[in-house]
Amino acid sequence: MIAAPPRSAWPLLLGGLIGWGASVTLLVDKFKLFTDPGFQPLCNIDQVVACTTVMQSDQANAFGFPNPIIGVVGFSVVVTLGVLAVAGIAFPRWIWGGLWFGLLLGVAFICWLIYEAVFNIRALCPWCMVVWAVVPPLLAIVTGQLWGKSRGFLQIVVEWRWTVVAVYYAVVILIVYIQFQDHWRSLAMPAVTAF
Repeated sequence: MIAAPPRSAWPLLLGGLIGWGASVTLLVDKFKLFTDPGFQPLCNIDQVVACTTVMQSDQANAFGFPNPIIGVVGFSVVVTLGVLAVAGIAFPRWIWGGLWFGLLLGVAFICWLIYEAVFNIRALCPWCMVVWAVVPPLLAIVTGQLWGKSRGFLQIVVEWRWTVVAVYYAVVILIVYIQFQDHWRSLAMPAVTAF
């Protein structure tokens, strides 16, 4: 049995709540688009930052149903385990292992979604980006919980997990900046010409 200390339990719960909130918002907006094709989500800001463009793509239904359903279900598990961890409940190693494996699959899936959004759909969804941001730290937290006292290769993984998360953020930000740099420059130009 492994109990999460507060420094792991609270971030697990908060990360799960943030991801769940973003997924629910996406799912509600997706259903509104089904019922009202003219619906404009609040996250439609311009031609690049446009939830509708992403939600109406084929990639938004990767398994034949809206992707946010995966997020709502997955983050519900994280929130449930987070609440129990905050309450001091210890879990068997296989529970932590199952959560770790689910988050690993989540990271792989969002990496594919990032690639598709940036290079094929050519649009960014703010709520999707919240999910992109929250899943890797959750994986790092659970990695520490699961293998925090390991030796050898797993000890190296645990010690470097936050560096890997930082590199992930840097790479995603760099890719998004480079791919949409003309757009970002066009946003900056009116501010410069105003002076």
